[in-house]
Amino acid sequence: MKPVIFDYLRPRDIDEAVRVLASGDGEAKLISGGQSLGPMLNLRLIRPRLLIDVGHIPEMKRLEDRGDAWCIGAAVTHSSLEDGRNGIGSEGMIAAVARQIAYRAVRNRGTVGGSLAHADPAADWPLALYAMDATVNVVGPKGRRTERLGDFMIASFTTTLDEAEVIESVTVPKPSSSARWGYYKFCRKAGEFPDASAAIVVDPDRHYARIAVGALDTTPKSLSRLAAQVSKGGRAAATDDACSDAIREMAEDMDAIDLQIHTAALTRVIQQVYPQ
Repeated sequence: MKPVIFDYLRPRDIDEAVRVLASGDGEAKLISGGQSLGPMLNLRLIRPRLLIDVGHIPEMKRLEDRGDAWCIGAAVTHSSLEDGRNGIGSEGMIAAVARQIAYRAVRNRGTVGGSLAHADPAADWPLALYAMDATVNVVGPKGRRTERLGDFMIASFTTTLDEAEVIESVTVPKPSSSARWGYYKFCRKAGEFPDASAAIVVDPDRHYARIAVGALDTTPKSLSRLAAQVSKGGRAAATDDACSDAIREMAEDMDAIDLQIHTAALTRVIQQVYPQ
């Protein structure tokens, strides 16, 4: 199947993109990498009259070091982060997560902002950036606003974006030298969306600890009590029973098989931070 007929526009800047999007009466869609939107167009799950290509807007492609944080433009590709371009480094959590996304061909086109706007609960960036306490920078007809990622995603495939708003960038706090992190997911085969995923960031110098679980029926969820226990007690506080209880408390209606898989993902991600 092929998409319905649509018009195509490449705006010069993000303000023009917002203006055109606002004038589209709900029948315009943004496109950057197109790795999610393309299949939806081909299956005619969406039928926009206009596609607005924001993948080449300079302010959305920037990757900046702001001292205590990274500012990642919404149109920055997964492969750019995987390769550690613009000084972001290829050994940190951002690069490690990026190189686990699907296949290199997808990473060459797919973008961070597209992943967050699509808000697939099994995707990598919604979970990983939530664990890193990222904020989303949005531009719309009413101006600019910033929102924590945990508040930005409100349900599966649902965000707080209005019809005429555009994600400009994502701000990710830099970890201190004492920070530890881990990211793990169970996939039936390489490149597929996971059946379970988990992420952990423990940063004593910033007094920050978060453990989050993804690939749920809804947005990624934080296991606050377990994170506090692990940040104080290390691996000894993350027993199999403690992990299982944390998952069960987070999702009481989870079936036995999903509980086992998510518990295993959680246990393994904590082992990445605390091997013994």
